[in-house]
Amino acid sequence: MDLMKYVEGEYAIENKFPNFKSGDTITVHYKIKEGNKERIQQFKGVVIQRRGSGNTETFTVRKMSGTFGTERIFPISSPNIDKIEMNKQGKVRRSRIFYLRGLQGKSARIKEKRF
Repeated sequence: MDLMKYVEGEYAIENKFPNFKSGDTITVHYKIKEGNKERIQQFKGVVIQRRGSGNTETFTVRKMSGTFGTERIFPISSPNIDKIEMNKQGKVRRSRIFYLRGLQGKSARIKEKRF
């Protein structure tokens, strides 16, 4: 048996998050430590990509703050993620939508999947 897979399985943190993919708009609630205090901050944006598998899986969220785009990479098995909320399901044809980086305004919108 592979030793790394054994250790990953032994120390895995099981989180119950909704199924989301690239193009979806989500809100990530994550914990921030400031000194000895802890608070929860929200990061709302569009999922650009999911990469990896198992405990090493990560996802990238891009949000627009005025005219500035901010991206953040979250590990899916991080103990600092409190919860993930699904806001909208996007209708995209790619799994990695890096072309959003070059778009602004109305052209950067993603169609919503009706269900």
